[in-house]
Amino acid sequence: MKLIDPFPTNNNHCTYYIYYIIRYIMLMAFSAIATSLTRFSSLRNSQLNFKGIARVVSNSKSITNNPSPSRKRRCIRMASTASAEHKLTAPFGSWNSPITADLVSGSEKRLGGTAVDAHGRLILLESRPAESGRSVLVKESGKAGEELIDITPKEFSVRTVAQEYGGGAFQISGDTVIFSNYKDQRLYKQSISSDSSPLPITPDYGAPAVCYADGVFDSRFNRFITVREDRRDSSLNPITTIVAIDLRDNSIQEPKVLVSVNDFYAFPRLDPKGERLAWIEWSHPNMPWDKTELWVGYISENGDICKRTCVAGCDPNLLESPTEPKWSSEGELFFVTDRKSGFWNIHRWIESSNDVVAVYSLDAEFARPLWIFGMNSYEFLQSHGEKELIACSYRQKGRSYIGILDDVQSSLSLFDTPFTDITNITSGTGFLYVEGASAVHPLSVAKVTLDDHKSKVVDFKIIWSSSPDSLEYKSYFSLPELIEFPTEVPGQNAYAYFYPPSNPIYQASQEERPPLLLKSHGGPTIETRGILNLSIQYWTSRGWAFVDVNYGGSTGYGREYRERLLGSWGIVDVNDCCSCARFLVENGKVDGDRLCITGGSAGGYTTLAALAFRETFKAGASLYGIADLSLLRAETHKFESHYIDNLVGGESDYFEKSPINFVDKFSCPIIIFQGLEDKVVPPVQSRKIYQALKEKGLPVALVEYEGEQHGFRRAENIKYTLEQQMLFFARLVGHFKVADEITPIKIDNFD
Repeated sequence: MKLIDPFPTNNNHCTYYIYYIIRYIMLMAFSAIATSLTRFSSLRNSQLNFKGIARVVSNSKSITNNPSPSRKRRCIRMASTASAEHKLTAPFGSWNSPITADLVSGSEKRLGGTAVDAHGRLILLESRPAESGRSVLVKESGKAGEELIDITPKEFSVRTVAQEYGGGAFQISGDTVIFSNYKDQRLYKQSISSDSSPLPITPDYGAPAVCYADGVFDSRFNRFITVREDRRDSSLNPITTIVAIDLRDNSIQEPKVLVSVNDFYAFPRLDPKGERLAWIEWSHPNMPWDKTELWVGYISENGDICKRTCVAGCDPNLLESPTEPKWSSEGELFFVTDRKSGFWNIHRWIESSNDVVAVYSLDAEFARPLWIFGMNSYEFLQSHGEKELIACSYRQKGRSYIGILDDVQSSLSLFDTPFTDITNITSGTGFLYVEGASAVHPLSVAKVTLDDHKSKVVDFKIIWSSSPDSLEYKSYFSLPELIEFPTEVPGQNAYAYFYPPSNPIYQASQEERPPLLLKSHGGPTIETRGILNLSIQYWTSRGWAFVDVNYGGSTGYGREYRERLLGSWGIVDVNDCCSCARFLVENGKVDGDRLCITGGSAGGYTTLAALAFRETFKAGASLYGIADLSLLRAETHKFESHYIDNLVGGESDYFEKSPINFVDKFSCPIIIFQGLEDKVVPPVQSRKIYQALKEKGLPVALVEYEGEQHGFRRAENIKYTLEQQMLFFARLVGHFKVADEITPIKIDNFD
């Protein structure tokens, strides 16, 4: 393959070099001025305070909360600070940008949950790429303007590997935190208010073979109730139970099993008196978004479960997946389920008659799929009149909404906040801590203060950000456009977020269309969201178009949309990604000859399947992607061991849909990235597809990372992955030279 130089020389070499020296000097000057102006603007707007008014919506009306046309126009203008005539003209993909791979890899922290201590201070768990992905609990200092204070000692990392994806790694009660330590997977107890060292409360089994998640304190019996995953007998088929851990003294005892027999458990939740325990359970071959059961167990005087009742999910004539049970202060049980409507809505249990009633019905999702433990989509609040209300969030048509739900009046009051994407909510004293983001806000935690009647927002302030310096680069941001495009099924549409190229310094010629990088999200049963992600801005600020696809099978659009993928994985997702790319080409948004695709995990499978079974894309990048479905079924962990059966179909489909079996159909370059400690998609998958493509003679490269699991956490590996994808695509299909100085990896059958 010939690499085309976008700046061909002519016979007048002297004129050529003088022209480009002058052009380079002008470029540096423009870049310096733009960066200074951007930082000045960000300083003026860095202190976010917001006052909003709620809207009350009756139960019978649909809810819309779209910004006004003028507000939309203002958002569009934010993306550019220079008029076209003052921009430098250069090919798409070759633009210089201050959003570097170092910035992306080192600045974006991950959030692992929030809680409130006895003093009303925020406690949160952040993962730090600069510390090799170490997860640290931090707390508010209590003084305005001061930095958050680390709670976790340097020799600890707060993370559980229960069900491989973890979540629910810590719990707060008063001034005490119980957390899972990553290295040995034991539970530790620590005082938040003193400098005392964490003390283990679970046995040392000699290896991290037993892990815990999603626990709650039981003050009645002075114990900790949690989900336990025991891998001592089998790492591929561990035993999952709900256990109780004695906290009465410093002696370490074997946990007491309270609930067992089923394949999976989550959300053990105690009522205010400690007399009833609610939990979610499910069994193979179901996933927790397919079919689950909600149970309530009655606790005897000796602490055992003496009687149990199935609240939801046990009726064979009613398909549902209840999740997130929670007791009100009055002892009423609430939960979220998708019975009848196919949308996850909040319901309440009538204990006296064992009936379930909807609190509020809406074609929207008030919960997310249970990939990780510890999700918290709603909270109970007390109003000025001592009436109990529910603070909740939901997803509808690609964005999030937050408000107050009045169970008695069956009404929902919405708040207008800067967040368009909301995940978890934690209740404080007179305020809420909200985890959210938007097109210009990275994942953040905001302190939302409400009035006495809990009817409106009186103050909104961001107190933690995954990327606090991101506003410095606001003029470079590409704002996502939610697009709805036709699929191959007549009358059926799918959704995606499209990010056009954006840079205040550069423009391309009017005749050129940008290269496209299409991302196929992992899961596959999750939803990609249109929020600020610097890894996306890395591409768009250099002149790439980027599209993030919510193909059929994604969440956020109800059960019917979610189940499009059942038995059709490798077909529906691939078709939708190809349809999205063609839609953008047909609408003149991107260059049809420079279409690239990337994806991780299940998204890596979609990437490989699209490259093997379609001819839409010209190159691809697979991050810990699946090449052999049969091998995945044989070696994957318990949580997903039957998931694949639901998605793939019959035995013959395992062969027909595995890209590894159709290497002869691959016809374009591929780069592959893999963690060597990945137990979800073992390294043998990547090595197998790499070797086969190498033997066929296609340009291919394989990058393996020691110490990385399913998803990369170390800053240096995140950086390397991003840069090598960019350079790989540029060298092989881009027809441009990247502005960054990147040492290229050796590409087999090319270099």
